[in-house]
Amino acid sequence: MNSVQSLISLIKTILEDHKAQNIVELDIKDVSSIADAMIVTSGTSTRHVKSMADAVMEKTKQAGFKILSSEGAQTSEWILIDLADVIVHIMLPETRNFYDLERLWSARPQDLQKA
Repeated sequence: MNSVQSLISLIKTILEDHKAQNIVELDIKDVSSIADAMIVTSGTSTRHVKSMADAVMEKTKQAGFKILSSEGAQTSEWILIDLADVIVHIMLPETRNFYDLERLWSARPQDLQKA
């Protein structure tokens, strides 16, 4: 297993252990140069979102992965964690529905030309 797959597996395990809802992994390496993968999940409250983000940051750092940045902890409606090869979005369900990242990042260039 390569380091990206190891990181994805670790993140998913952390999120599952913290009762994340609807964990979705997106392969974005063909549509973006910012990362290879994106993980999107939901929490039940701002406290739950913050708790999951804290756990992801703490445990990935302990495992030797570097956190480039994180944003959104002030309101905890949507916390983004940039781990270079993998970007994690932990959101409240209503925020997730509004921004619909899964649809946006699943679009391929040929789909965008038709729109």
